[in-house]
Amino acid sequence: MSLKKKFFLFLDLLMIAGLITFDQYTKQWAKVYLKDKPAYNLINGILELNYLENQGAAFGMLPNQKVFFVFVAIVILSVVGYVLFKIPDQKKYTILHFLFSLIVAGSIGNMIDRVRYDYVVDFIYFVRMNFPIFNVADIYATVSAIVLLFLLLFIYREKDLYFISFKQKRYRELK
Repeated sequence: MSLKKKFFLFLDLLMIAGLITFDQYTKQWAKVYLKDKPAYNLINGILELNYLENQGAAFGMLPNQKVFFVFVAIVILSVVGYVLFKIPDQKKYTILHFLFSLIVAGSIGNMIDRVRYDYVVDFIYFVRMNFPIFNVADIYATVSAIVLLFLLLFIYREKDLYFISFKQKRYRELK
């Protein structure tokens, strides 16, 4: 493994640790200042902080499935960890390091809550859209997944993603 590759992986780990720390800080803040209190309006009629203990997945689906969610998070982390390790250290792949690190941080942030409390602390609510209450880890995972999907559909080509395949020899020939 090249020194540059080790540096990228070190930066990935550093970013993941920082993002998880920020996510956990915001959730602890929400527990202290929002729990058992009325919603706090940030932008009247549009955005408010509203404490919720979510025992389900996104939008409260599949409540009380802690073991399932932890298992899914471990599978996601394993796959994303593999991909992070395989991403080439070329400049055109730098954004992938960032996006996959966000996905890892979001998954770990919510998994910490599930293991620690048996629920995930949510507190950000878009009133105008009546969008389900969410948290910072959800933002990491959702925004990075949307950007990643866009990149995979419109920017990267099959030959650019040879590193993900187990058939690397064939993809190197495409290069």
